[in-house]
Amino acid sequence: MGATLHDEVKMSTNAMAWIEFAPGIDYKVLRTSAETGVWTVLFRCAKGSAFPPHLHYGAGEYFLFKGVMDYRMGRAHAGDFGYEPLGVYHERTEFLEDSELLFTNHGPIAFVNEDMSVKMLLDWQFFTERAREAAA
Repeated sequence: MGATLHDEVKMSTNAMAWIEFAPGIDYKVLRTSAETGVWTVLFRCAKGSAFPPHLHYGAGEYFLFKGVMDYRMGRAHAGDFGYEPLGVYHERTEFLEDSELLFTNHGPIAFVNEDMSVKMLLDWQFFTERAREAAA
């Protein structure tokens, strides 16, 4: 499971199991922080998979290790880094090739319905609980 703010961290991500998030999208929890709300995960996204519409309630940053991601800023390719400020809305984030990315968010992300009501909230607590469940 991920570490907290004050823990020194070294882990073998190769030894960690992938946790299913949605069809074609899996993740590994690297770190969560109740103190700051920050969470860091590795995402593995199959070609054609996508994140639905969402709002960033905290700033986020990613590094794409592998693949191609199409999102509001255009296309990101392997080796690209991106920063997404607080309040950014993404209509859809789609993966055009099998992709892997490191993603850190400084607060929650809200998946939203058409009327912008919150359908699901991703935050440090969500990832901490899922990592515990996967480890059990």
